[in-house]
Amino acid sequence: MKNLAGLMKQASQMQKRMEEMQERLESMEIEGSSGAGMVSVTLSGKGDLKSVRIDPRLIDPNETEMLQDLLLAAHAEARRKMQERAAEEMKSVTGGLELPPGMKLPF
Repeated sequence: MKNLAGLMKQASQMQKRMEEMQERLESMEIEGSSGAGMVSVTLSGKGDLKSVRIDPRLIDPNETEMLQDLLLAAHAEARRKMQERAAEEMKSVTGGLELPPGMKLPF
């Protein structure tokens, strides 16, 4: 029974650390950019789009497709950075243990 009590205590501590990690991630803002920084987007730690910045020199009615592509690329970079940061946070909580393939963070 000693082992079970110890295991329950560890599980409780792990749950608390996970909740703290989620709070830290939710408060983060991650920026991604493209076009040598001419387009940037900021995402919350949950992946919500918080802001978009476009260099005025890119605003040309004849070049809307390029601007759309740059926005998509900036968003993709921000998402990648956010996922990397979340993975780093998860490793710190789990002591370096990796999540099983296909298992995602709760958000």
